[in-house]
Amino acid sequence: MSQITNEVKNQIKKRRTFAIISHPDAGKTTLTEKFLLYGGAINQAGSVKGKATAKHAVSDWMEIEKERGISVTSSVLQFNYDGYCINILDTPGHQDFSEDTYRTLMAADSAVMVIDGSKGVEAQTRKLFKVCVMRHIPIFTFINKMDRDANDTFDLLDEIEKELGIATCPINWPIGSGKKFRGVYDRNTHKVLTFSDTQKGTKEGIIEEIDIDDSRLDEIVDPDQKEQLMEEIELLDGASADFDQELVSKGELTPVFFGSALTNFGVETFLEHFLSMTTSPLPRIADEEEIDPMSDDFSAFVFKIQANMNKAHRDRIAFMRICSGKFDASQEVYHVQGDKKMRLLQPQQMMAESRHVVDEAYAGDIIGVFDPGIFSIGDTICSPGRKFAFEGIPTFAPEHFARVRQIDTMKRKQFVKGINQIAQEGAIQIFQEFNTGMEEIIVGVVGVLQFDVLKYRLENEYNVEIRLENLPYEHIRWIANKDEVDVAKITGTSDMKKVTDLKGNPLLLFVNAWSVGMTQDRNPDLVLTEFSK
Repeated sequence: MSQITNEVKNQIKKRRTFAIISHPDAGKTTLTEKFLLYGGAINQAGSVKGKATAKHAVSDWMEIEKERGISVTSSVLQFNYDGYCINILDTPGHQDFSEDTYRTLMAADSAVMVIDGSKGVEAQTRKLFKVCVMRHIPIFTFINKMDRDANDTFDLLDEIEKELGIATCPINWPIGSGKKFRGVYDRNTHKVLTFSDTQKGTKEGIIEEIDIDDSRLDEIVDPDQKEQLMEEIELLDGASADFDQELVSKGELTPVFFGSALTNFGVETFLEHFLSMTTSPLPRIADEEEIDPMSDDFSAFVFKIQANMNKAHRDRIAFMRICSGKFDASQEVYHVQGDKKMRLLQPQQMMAESRHVVDEAYAGDIIGVFDPGIFSIGDTICSPGRKFAFEGIPTFAPEHFARVRQIDTMKRKQFVKGINQIAQEGAIQIFQEFNTGMEEIIVGVVGVLQFDVLKYRLENEYNVEIRLENLPYEHIRWIANKDEVDVAKITGTSDMKKVTDLKGNPLLLFVNAWSVGMTQDRNPDLVLTEFSK
């Protein structure tokens, strides 16, 4: 086996791959834009909010996203900064799209959590945080919108610690907020970075670095603010957790930064610290062994499938995270789940909707390849010489269900194709009545907004109109021991429904949690689970 070359090693060492998570409206997409600005990838950052004439953010590319000002699908953005090659996975903040976000977190090596300084930790942040903890990846916190009135800084940190159960270590400290926001104090250098409002979207804000003891500071900071800062610094040095790189790497301590993404203050400081505190791509578990990113053998897994990204060509793109080695477009690879050798077609790297074809990519990178309909989420691709499969990505239980009917029965073919393709992307899950054909289709989603997106996409991409009839079910359970029980004979409550998923696995739907318990009591041999691998 040939040894991995130094050039490949250096390329992999340069890679940083992280996901940005937050509650809707905390400023995540704005922060992403500013990162790209530093990387020289875009000249003027677009903000998500704004008038109809305003520039849309680069990472929001689907029409429905532009209409509603929210990010619906995770985008992948790559840029270079200061000798590093950075892959950002921008995740949808809106709660209804959380499943896409969960899967995206599987492809990241670390996470940046954006918190709105006036709202603190919100529900969606909590959910996403749990997934990060499950994976033990480093989490960095950026407390945003300091140019608006924010909560007490100690209360914010306290809330992160209590709500999320992770220790905090502030790297810098804000001086005031809202109209009184004057900048941040860097605890390491003992200097104050002064805040002045920048032109929206440009990076040229005048940021001065002034020593804490310098008399010039008194011209910028009110006397009472300075006094408060001195007291807080003293308190911090005595009470907050010390920076410990090892604990950060394990995901047990989060470094905290303060700033304002909209005015671009504190973003570059954050980026520089982030790069120094994170590592190059981490090993992944496959078939009980660790796959070293520096290995000579190429491997990757599919974490997302997206249909119809390009209006001109009806296409499906499978997004892969490269886990080891170097990807070379001319070489054959092995698709483990499909058990066949193949070449990956039209490998591309994304800059939101603009894409360019690549011949090579390295561990840590995300590539999109053309999918003729053979890939599923969680599939492993590797070198033909060394076959293994990465751990599967869990399927999260839908919480809302509806019966779907097409209005024009002549368009059955387009309807089945459209609904299957959207299901393969993982945004919706399709179920059929147990022991019946495709006539009755039940759709399950993690959030109700997905129903709107399904309707919108079937009309716009497949020219099929549908009618949705909401169903009362709220709980779904997979049958873990389906080979040992006769599903037809399961006796449940009157509101229980037996369905199968696309892979033919039997599932049970329930209206309430009581019915789940009753069914378990009546069928002691039955093993039900909330997740499916």
